[in-house]
Amino acid sequence: MNKQRKGITLLDFMHSKKDGDEEKSEVESERETEIEIERIEEEKGVEAPHVYTVQEVTRYIRQRLDEDEVLRDVYVKGELSNLSQPTSGHLYFTLKDEFSELQCVMFRERNLDLRFIPEDGMSVIVRGHISVYEKRGRYQLYVEEMQETGIGALYHAFEQLKKKLKEEGLFDVVYKKPIPSFPRRIGIITSPTGAAIRDMLKITKKRFPHVHILLAPVAVQGEEAPAQIVRAIQLMNRYSTEREKIDVLIVGRGGGSIEELWAFNEESVAREIFSSGIPVISAVGHETDFTIADFVADKRAATPSEAAELVVPDSREIEKNLRSLELRTRQNLFKAIEYYRKRLESIEKSILFRKPTERINQYRQTLDELKRSIVAEITHLVTVQSKSLQALMGKLDALSPLAILERGYSISSKLPEGKIVRSITDISVGDTLKVLFKDGAAVSEVKEKEKKKQY
Repeated sequence: MNKQRKGITLLDFMHSKKDGDEEKSEVESERETEIEIERIEEEKGVEAPHVYTVQEVTRYIRQRLDEDEVLRDVYVKGELSNLSQPTSGHLYFTLKDEFSELQCVMFRERNLDLRFIPEDGMSVIVRGHISVYEKRGRYQLYVEEMQETGIGALYHAFEQLKKKLKEEGLFDVVYKKPIPSFPRRIGIITSPTGAAIRDMLKITKKRFPHVHILLAPVAVQGEEAPAQIVRAIQLMNRYSTEREKIDVLIVGRGGGSIEELWAFNEESVAREIFSSGIPVISAVGHETDFTIADFVADKRAATPSEAAELVVPDSREIEKNLRSLELRTRQNLFKAIEYYRKRLESIEKSILFRKPTERINQYRQTLDELKRSIVAEITHLVTVQSKSLQALMGKLDALSPLAILERGYSISSKLPEGKIVRSITDISVGDTLKVLFKDGAAVSEVKEKEKKKQY
């Protein structure tokens, strides 16, 4: 391969144009190549051409690509398409623009660090090197880094994780634990050297000096930060369970860029906050900064300073309120005493206390009047009802069979049944009848019966 040859070499074939000649059309390039090949063929009599295997040509091209200064570390911008990820975990995709396509591969150990999920149609910038996949004889871009253009990879990853956790219910209000009003022991998870811890300690001691504070020092940015934060939350919960109860946790840090705050956007941190048995206040960044931890925590504080104000009451304000309540209690007590004193004086001046027998005699007189009224009413009701009863008795007497007997009539009944005889058809000759009169009764036998003639 080191033999000097006339005409073009494989490297010349691939890089037959300098940077200044890149504007030439493909037609012109092909024409120049054909002319050079013809010139080589004319010189065959001088030196016979060397025949290469496909593998040799492919490997030669790969070596030349690997040695190229530009292609060894290149940034390429394009749109993702034909994205696939088999069980191996490697990403295979095509990077394209309106003119060309470039085959790409991103191995598993590289794509594990991606902060977003690549999707077809995304506009991305990738970094890697151009080489040849010898088995297929195809050049491709081996991607080492990928970031999304436009809204940015971090922001897109933030939105993807936020959507995922929200759908799982980690943001639901029903899971939010109440923050105690008067905590005895507070756990703080943050950097031990940052301004955030100094502000929180200063404010909590000023507002509520008797509170006990436990600090779990962690890194709040960088690759090791998420694991340290997760471990600190676990240790705080374990300490609260096995030793002394921790009433509330503050997890946070001061302000920074989205990259600096990213530890609080990690899924592992969010899930650990959600799983914490101790209520958690998220205090990350400034008022305008929002992280996944803010949505999962039981309460969000805009800043670490605000978290310190939320977690403990102001003892001076409490003392002021107590004094105000004491004053109001005294005033209400004095008003009540004065009210009942005046009422007692009024009762003492009443006739009931001055001459109690007079009131008793008045009730006696009232009782007599009620008695007379009741007797008169009852007498009147008895008289009215007696008259009504007599009238009803007169009606009954008029309708009584005994009254008919008094007027000279009699009543016959057939023996032995005792059925009243109402018609000549009710008896037969030979029947025994009992005849009832006003002053007695007689038994007779029917000797003969005569039916009344109809006219």
